[in-house]
Amino acid sequence: MAPPARRPPARKPAGKAAASKIRQLSWRNPEPAPIVLVSGPEEVCAERAIAGLREYLRAEDPSLEVTDIRADDYTAGTLLGVTSPSLFGEPRLVRVSGVEKCSDTFLAEAISYLEHPQEGATVVLRHTGSSVRGKKLLDAIRAGTGGGVEVACPAVKRDSDRYDFAAGEFAAARKRIAAPALRALVSAFADDLTELAAACQQLIADVPDDITEAIVTRYYGGRVETSAFAVADTAIAGRYGEALLALRQALASGSDPVPMVAAIASKLRTMARVAGHRESSSALAGRLGLKDWQIDRARRDLMGWNETSLGMAIQAAARADAEVKGGSRDAVFAVERLVTVIATRQPFGS
Repeated sequence: MAPPARRPPARKPAGKAAASKIRQLSWRNPEPAPIVLVSGPEEVCAERAIAGLREYLRAEDPSLEVTDIRADDYTAGTLLGVTSPSLFGEPRLVRVSGVEKCSDTFLAEAISYLEHPQEGATVVLRHTGSSVRGKKLLDAIRAGTGGGVEVACPAVKRDSDRYDFAAGEFAAARKRIAAPALRALVSAFADDLTELAAACQQLIADVPDDITEAIVTRYYGGRVETSAFAVADTAIAGRYGEALLALRQALASGSDPVPMVAAIASKLRTMARVAGHRESSSALAGRLGLKDWQIDRARRDLMGWNETSLGMAIQAAARADAEVKGGSRDAVFAVERLVTVIATRQPFGS
């Protein structure tokens, strides 16, 4: 089997990674190197990157030897042992997890290994960024010691990031999905990127033609109808009865009040950012780091709202956020009160 074509180097992203002296690669298009640093908290992206490296190397040579070791439960001499050439000279892929909590022994041996990487070996170091442990090793890699590359996997938190993630899943599979279908799918899995990725892959595998909103509804209608964003949409539109019904359906299906309040607060914040701006959707989207459709949706949502009612709703969301995270004994009541304030646009109990 012919190996995949080598891709051109990716541009270095702005910020901290831009100061690095090594190439920055997309997790969707990883390439092997003596050292591959997979950094950042987004586990779905990291898993894809590491799996992609394995596929790349196995396509080049099916005799690839794959070894997994843990940096936090490390036995001295292991790294050099598993990277050393075998009798028949097969290529080696060594996947190292837990670098953010590595032992002193691993740290010392890994830094030493950078000075003399083994020929034919690809060492993948997974660091989630949850601690500064291993910083000396990361700094050495980013300085160019060892001939490494970095695959950044930053957290996917914003709606626009999740939308881009899902759009990328279909683009990578060369599968067309209608914009309303993509928005519905992202809204249905707004609180779990792993589930969103799985849903995208299921649609890609199961649906031979273009993916429409009706198909998404058929597969994930229950999730779409009871998602946090469905609750937020009906409340913001002032449909109080529908909002309470959607809230109770969401809670009955196992939705957690914490991401539900977060989703509602996110939509309110977007409305506040968009309110009062008259520039075009594309211009405002570029300035605020949003998508055109998010600007258009926020402007529709703002109909019937004013500065006072929007400010009151944002304050209610902040209160509910604190309460569902432990500030109250009744998280469900906290969400219901928030929905009431938003849907009625009045203080609770008035």
